[in-house]
Amino acid sequence: MQTADGVRFAVVGNPGNRRVSLFADAVRAAGLTGPRVVAWADVLRGRGADFAPDEVVRVDSPGERPEVDRMLRGAVEPTRVEGSARWYAGFTAALGTLRGGIRLDEPGELAVLFDKRLCHAVLDAAGVPVPASPTSGADGAPVRGWEDVRTLMREHRMSRLFVKPAHGSSASGVLAVEAGGGRVRATTSVELTADGRLYNSLKLRRYERERDVAAVVDALAPDGLHLERWVPKAGQAGRAADLRVVVVAGRATHAVVRTSRSPLTNLHLGGRRGDLDGARAAVTASGGRWSDVLEVCEAAAACFPRTLCVGVDLLPAVGWRRSFVGEVNAFGDLLPGLTGLPGSGAEGLDTYGAQVAAVLRTTERHPAAPVPAAEPVPNRNSA
Repeated sequence: MQTADGVRFAVVGNPGNRRVSLFADAVRAAGLTGPRVVAWADVLRGRGADFAPDEVVRVDSPGERPEVDRMLRGAVEPTRVEGSARWYAGFTAALGTLRGGIRLDEPGELAVLFDKRLCHAVLDAAGVPVPASPTSGADGAPVRGWEDVRTLMREHRMSRLFVKPAHGSSASGVLAVEAGGGRVRATTSVELTADGRLYNSLKLRRYERERDVAAVVDALAPDGLHLERWVPKAGQAGRAADLRVVVVAGRATHAVVRTSRSPLTNLHLGGRRGDLDGARAAVTASGGRWSDVLEVCEAAAACFPRTLCVGVDLLPAVGWRRSFVGEVNAFGDLLPGLTGLPGSGAEGLDTYGAQVAAVLRTTERHPAAPVPAAEPVPNRNSA
């Protein structure tokens, strides 16, 4: 696995998974030998967690592999929404078994990134604009179910908010809740069965009976809940719009607009890629600067300085004048076919190529550096 310039990669992931394959393609495109792949299944069985001191180690998502999901969540079916707390405990414990290598992430930061409550608190403390997040009282007690949610909505005068599983991803279990006039409505990808079980679905559903909304929230509450004020999003072509911005080594390198007719813009839930040039123009027309939008994402990423790459979900408010960070994703770089932003230093590279390039730039100067440092990028305001 040794290369001519001394750089070699390893990746912890699911062999054959598209994430692993795309990263391996990027490594080979840089003229290096493909990475050594350590299977998540082996790590969870207590094997293959040792890395050579000079191996650059990327940890990738354990998702999209039923066997691995069962090992993390126990007997819970892979299509079920419940069980995220057990998944989180298994995932963070497994991170602690990885030994050696030059890490492109840090286990403690990954643990925060995969807990929306902790992540939101870190961002808020750093002054990164985030949606308001009510708590269940001065004692900081966790949200125990729907009754707590209703109480917090009244206390904080929130008629619309998002209820999110603390450890969920890909909008799994997220509810966009609206209340008013004695009625409650929730939009979500959760399928509630007659026996009370929750399943992930690629079809968005709208529940308009409060008892159904309560049943979903109560079933999710034991795994931990995070609440956020619903920020009315900017629009594009009559659809709600937000952005996924990838930040590599401190710099925003890639961005995609996601649009939807529903409150959830995730592309796998029917969202569509929007017009990035149009978003840039809308920001400028509002009196803002595109560079400021990117800097909000970079400020969010700076809260996790020992993690090479994160995907920031940026919520532009109506009018495009203000933006809020909804989430920061440890594995938010799966954007096939997307190349780097002008002026980002990643032009012509996909998200994985940008990460490989950042590692190579750093190792040329500082061979023992654990994570590439941010580099100045010229002409940012023209991007």
